[in-house]
Amino acid sequence: MRSFVPEYDLIAAKHLPEALHILSSGEGWRPIAGGTDLMVLFNAGKLPWRRLASVSETEELRRVVTSSDCVSIGAAITYSEIRQSPILQAEFPLLCQSASWTGSIANQNRGTLGGNIANASPAADSAPVLLAYDAELELRSVGGTRLIPYAEFHLGYKSMQLREDELIVQIHLPRPLCDVRQYGRKVGTRKAQAISKVSLAATAVVENGTIIDVRIAMGSVAPVPLRCQETEAVLRGERLTPTLQARARDTLLREIQPISDIRSTSEYRAMVAANLLGEYLESLS
Repeated sequence: MRSFVPEYDLIAAKHLPEALHILSSGEGWRPIAGGTDLMVLFNAGKLPWRRLASVSETEELRRVVTSSDCVSIGAAITYSEIRQSPILQAEFPLLCQSASWTGSIANQNRGTLGGNIANASPAADSAPVLLAYDAELELRSVGGTRLIPYAEFHLGYKSMQLREDELIVQIHLPRPLCDVRQYGRKVGTRKAQAISKVSLAATAVVENGTIIDVRIAMGSVAPVPLRCQETEAVLRGERLTPTLQARARDTLLREIQPISDIRSTSEYRAMVAANLLGEYLESLS
């Protein structure tokens, strides 16, 4: 059953202080940006929130700002804007790649990075990339601002460290300090407009065959987007050998928690996750 439109209220915040004031009012307002997830629930008559505050045109949330050590991305920036950003193309190509994976062109023109994070899906296309880039989230309310590593943001399935009066304002990405090798792959039913069955994003610094540093993250293999820290620990400081790759594969299979659902089986997800890790490590040799 479709939702009855007159039962819902929508207000558009012109600037960030106004948006934060609305959310802090205690009147049940919830933020909406591109609406690519919320409108699916709305059309199905399953959207639980009746008062929506749009932040899609809030200028403070639409910027990409650079400093010497960080690139800060406004949470209301769209996937299309990510794909078109010269600085993101040059330094964070996996983010541009993941934006190209997300839905149709229409979805990319409307959907936002902050919305993808706040939707808190373990299959979110941007999530493994943000983990691999060691992203930090800036959360703001009328009471102040707090910074939290993205790796600590998701607490469980659809559960996160975000209060009802807070907005994700910016996503901060540390700028690469040396030659970082980057890898990303999404496996889905189709090459376009498909929710991932398994995805992997990784960065590494390799010198003379030794893995100096490595970050590996996966989607759709656990209740939350997963930073594979145990697998990273096996690899860090080691030379790439067949024995090391086998140890890393075994560790990864213990670290992930894939489930069976309408898109795939746990067995298939485990097999694909191991194969993606193997493909990634081969790319480093």
